[in-house]
Amino acid sequence: MAAEERYERPAIAGSGTIACGLAASASALSKTMLLARSDASAWRAEEQAHSLCAKVDGGDPSNVKVTTQTGDLAECDLAIEAIVEEERPKGELLKELGDACPDADLATTTSSLSVAGLGAASGHGDRIFGLHPFNPVVRMELIELCVPQGARDGISARARAWCEEMGKTVVEVPDEPGFVVNRLLFPYLFDAVRLLEQTGMKPEEVDRCMTLGAGYPMGPLALLDLVGIDVAIAIGEALFADSNEGHHRPPGRLTELSVDGKLGRKTGAGFYDYG
Repeated sequence: MAAEERYERPAIAGSGTIACGLAASASALSKTMLLARSDASAWRAEEQAHSLCAKVDGGDPSNVKVTTQTGDLAECDLAIEAIVEEERPKGELLKELGDACPDADLATTTSSLSVAGLGAASGHGDRIFGLHPFNPVVRMELIELCVPQGARDGISARARAWCEEMGKTVVEVPDEPGFVVNRLLFPYLFDAVRLLEQTGMKPEEVDRCMTLGAGYPMGPLALLDLVGIDVAIAIGEALFADSNEGHHRPPGRLTELSVDGKLGRKTGAGFYDYG
């Protein structure tokens, strides 16, 4: 791939919120493939991505094609992994994508893992970079771009151009767990949970203090429900493994919610009920 080329045939591997949001955002620029693991997840992903296209300026549902066959991505020039925040599944999927798309740049949407480490696990280290959007992708402006040392020429320019064409603001960040936003954000979110545990305050009281007193658009506990309790735990564990600092360790209340299957908005319950 020449350094001056731009992405014209992107693919996103995943069927969750981030994957569908990226597919909808990219639909305003070109045909976009969305890879799901099963027929059931493909059906749900297609419905969600098409619905989200209505929230994107120029979004076109007809530009989103959903498939369950990795081979259908062979001609793609960009393949983005957007699945569960765990090193082994991400590394395995990136290897699969790299083997299936021999000319494509490869991106991971990780928010807490080492991009270089995922590259090494995939066997395609020179092609992999970090592309971290924020939920909801169709509305959030920022994308953290992480291009590790040793990545092939042109990735940074191609990725930046593609993101900016989608109307996003790109900030290039170092390959540190949590990049910038999550490394600074999650100690605050976890402190809110610990305050809840220590004081017995209600979630809405804590959140009201931060929205009305600090001017935050969303309270920390509502934000954890939006992020997903399981995702928050995974991010915290990765941050703690790197720093060994107590403020990065996920609080016990999060583990309790996860064990109970209360993962936030996506399951209908977390700190709040969404029935």
